[in-house]
Amino acid sequence: EVLGAVRERVGPDFILGIRYVADEDTPAGYGQAEGIEISRRLKDSGLIDFLNVTKGHIETDAGLTDNIPIMGMASAPFLDLAGEVIIENPAGAHNVAVGLNAPATVTVDGHVGYYAAGMNQQADVVINGNAGTGVAENMMSGSVWVKGDASQSAGATAHGGLLVVEGNAAARCGISMKGVDIVVGGNVGHMSAFMAQAGRLVIRGDAGEVLGDSIYEARIYVRGEVASLGADCIAKPMREEHHQELGQLLKAAGFDDIYTLEGGIAAWTAAGLPLIK
Repeated sequence: EVLGAVRERVGPDFILGIRYVADEDTPAGYGQAEGIEISRRLKDSGLIDFLNVTKGHIETDAGLTDNIPIMGMASAPFLDLAGEVIIENPAGAHNVAVGLNAPATVTVDGHVGYYAAGMNQQADVVINGNAGTGVAENMMSGSVWVKGDASQSAGATAHGGLLVVEGNAAARCGISMKGVDIVVGGNVGHMSAFMAQAGRLVIRGDAGEVLGDSIYEARIYVRGEVASLGADCIAKPMREEHHQELGQLLKAAGFDDIYTLEGGIAAWTAAGLPLIK
């Protein structure tokens, strides 16, 4: 009755939402099951345009701190309520799905702007489109999957997790990477893996100039041509463990055109079979 009266008062074109607690997180309160049922009923009412959901209780200082984290605490502590989030028509917005820190699944249906899925922890983010500068920057864990192309500095300074770009990645892909795994289905631009400290970068296409300049201990796998290598980046033959590692990375990134060549290239050439460079 209250919602109906409010909607009637503001009219059908007014954006109307509700912020409410979906899990009081206390023995005396209601839990997630009740909160999700409330969410369903609000959605089914047809009177609400959006729901702003939170978790916890605020009658004590400790409860308030859990509900509204202070500096140094994990952000979005109630994101586990979401489970799966779908963002429709992002229209190239910047900072989409930034700072996630829960095992949630976020699907973005459309192109995004700068720094999408930055600082990700635990969450799995799928972008059904292209991504602007700095996608998955400073990612710690989880995965970020770009179905299209990525602009410059994809995966910059990322410490962990998996970044997959099914298309091409522009300049400085993996710059200063610190442990992340990056798999690019197409080409990468110049100065990719610049100052790469740790992690693995797989490039299924070609690499631009100055690849791996000032590299530390990261590894780079390139399927296509490399325009030039940067300082400290040295081309080395792949050993068996490298073939196994590469296969695991490609499989994790969803590429299934993987074949195991028994004996490696040495056995191939020994058999008199042709090589095309």
